[in-house]
Amino acid sequence: TGLNTGGMGTFSPSPFYTKEVDEFCQKHIYQPTVDAMAKEGREFKGIIFFGLMLTADGPKVLEYNARFGDPEAQVVLPRMENDIVEVFEACIDGKLDQIDLKFEDNAAVCVVLASKGYPVSYEKGFPIKGLEHFKGKDGYYVFHAGRVLGVTAKGEDLKKARANAYEAVRWIDFENKYYRSDIGKAIDEAE
Repeated sequence: TGLNTGGMGTFSPSPFYTKEVDEFCQKHIYQPTVDAMAKEGREFKGIIFFGLMLTADGPKVLEYNARFGDPEAQVVLPRMENDIVEVFEACIDGKLDQIDLKFEDNAAVCVVLASKGYPVSYEKGFPIKGLEHFKGKDGYYVFHAGRVLGVTAKGEDLKKARANAYEAVRWIDFENKYYRSDIGKAIDEAE
């Protein structure tokens, strides 16, 4: 609910991105996109972010970006076991198919902290307090972003990662702090 729902938080892995959804996307979205670019003579080396919406009629593309999604990458990259520089170099060298991407067997949740009124009308420039609480805490991250901050935490499963992320949200304070309290809530309700 509310505005800019995708930009206010996310979780990984997604229990909604099933094997069937992946197979559909590979066949009808990802490969056709790459094939169309090649047919147009547009060699591409980099990142294509597919912003998807799962609907009753199947997955639909909301947007393409030639960058990591924000905050989506903030829950995927902390779980990645590979050295990201090696992944980038393989991409540049055209050898990405030789990289076996590996991810930790855990979960991560990101809750975005914004100024109240975001994305319509909001004030900026307030001092942020509490970032020192993250120092030395393994599995807790703060990403500085246009919306203000992305607070990410890992856990053994999505429920624990969600609890850790909302715990970390309390460590930070600034005037007009706003965040959604329902990021990953469907996961808790499903269990």
